[in-house]
Amino acid sequence: MKLKQIVLIVALSVASAFGGMWIYGKYFSNQPIFTQSPDGKLPANYAGYFEGTKFTSVDPVDFTKAASAAVPTVVHIKTKIPAKKVSNNLPGNRNGIDDWFDQWFNFGPQIIPEQRASGSGVIISSDGYIVTNNHVIADGEDGKGVAPEITVTLNNKKTYKARVIGRDPSTDIAVLKIDATNLPFLLYGNSDNLKLGQWVLAIGYPLNLNTTVTAGIISAIGRSIGINNRQSDSPVESFIQTDAAVNPGNSGGALINTEGLLIGINSAILAPNGTYAGYSFAIPVNIVKKVVNDLIEYGSVKRGFLGVSYMRSEDDNEQSVIKAGVKDGQGVFVSEVPSDGAAAKAGIKKGDVITKVNNVSVSSGLQMSAQIAGFRPGDKVNISYVREGKEANTVVLLKDTPGKIEAIANTSNLNDALGGQLENLPKSKADSYDIAGGVVVKKINPGGALSKTRMQEGFIITSVNGNDITSIDDLKNALTGQSGTVRLEGMYPGYDGTYTYPLNLGNN
Repeated sequence: MKLKQIVLIVALSVASAFGGMWIYGKYFSNQPIFTQSPDGKLPANYAGYFEGTKFTSVDPVDFTKAASAAVPTVVHIKTKIPAKKVSNNLPGNRNGIDDWFDQWFNFGPQIIPEQRASGSGVIISSDGYIVTNNHVIADGEDGKGVAPEITVTLNNKKTYKARVIGRDPSTDIAVLKIDATNLPFLLYGNSDNLKLGQWVLAIGYPLNLNTTVTAGIISAIGRSIGINNRQSDSPVESFIQTDAAVNPGNSGGALINTEGLLIGINSAILAPNGTYAGYSFAIPVNIVKKVVNDLIEYGSVKRGFLGVSYMRSEDDNEQSVIKAGVKDGQGVFVSEVPSDGAAAKAGIKKGDVITKVNNVSVSSGLQMSAQIAGFRPGDKVNISYVREGKEANTVVLLKDTPGKIEAIANTSNLNDALGGQLENLPKSKADSYDIAGGVVVKKINPGGALSKTRMQEGFIITSVNGNDITSIDDLKNALTGQSGTVRLEGMYPGYDGTYTYPLNLGNN
């Protein structure tokens, strides 16, 4: 290439570059490279975290003061259950091999060895009242009994014998008392003011370790996981979900905020492998306060009843809510309203969808029950509901009973109400079992009332609250006018003895 050609190419390149810069400076230099709004203003749906403020780095959170204040108030609870003999003749626990061995070798009752367990608790008064989980001090998974021996070890290693003041399986709360004075104790916070993303600390004695503090954030509020129905036919759940590490032994321990206030009692984990898998659940302190006060004052929980029935299955509830005209499916579908209940008096009707209790949104029967659990009979509660697509509000004066359910009109309604398929026991089979008659539970639907009883399919109902049952008509009549929990008795073909199951009719 000739020298003149090279010079010409260089000159053209330089001219192009300067020309491009001149054009950009004249027409584009004052325009932003990227904008989310053509007029420079924040769009209407902007999240707004930085709105009106200049972004600065967030100050680090100091956990040390809250932890040092709370650690002395959290105690280690240990229980001991003596060895005992049990029979292994329950349905579902045996098979043909068991029967063959018993026939030839005459095996007797099985021996359950001595059991020891441990958990945590929180001192709530200087004179030795302690709150923990009911399942921590129970003598079995069903939460019905209490461990014969309960000891409490303080953070300073002093150990005391504890006695049970009261317990409430529905919320999984128990109150203990030790004979001590001048104890450090935690102050209550307010769980209604909690926010997603808020820092929290979990304190307890996991895996038999000494006092352990873990940190996390609140990842959900008002969570129901169906765990309390293991020990109660009327469970109350509205858990605080966090990602603070919690393991077996943390149960009954403290969940606190960064100010060192008690905001919850750690109660459960979702653990496919038996240990912490990322989420833990705590009972909100506002529920704890009410239950604790009742247990100390009365020895039992004084519950106010709204006077409605709802669907136990959350999927069935959501479908009914949508059919009732609530498009997002959020709310509690009212399946029955006893005529003498509190809700009926306040104007709530069957088919309404309750969306809020005291301005707190609810989307399941358990969440609604958890909100009502904070009140006593005689308290007034604001209820928001949707009827035929229109929102309405009313004030309900809670009663001490849920009210009586009207008569169950037919077998189909009975099956729906109980969540199963029922049939009359044929007379020939009744004669062979040497009973007058009964109702066979042919099928138990997941999430239905019968599924919460631990009853198994094939059970024959022969009695309701001590009244003989020989047919489905008898069963319908026996359940008419009943409220709360009723007692079903009956038998399993091929097994000795009478079996009893408490049945909750889904009232609140």
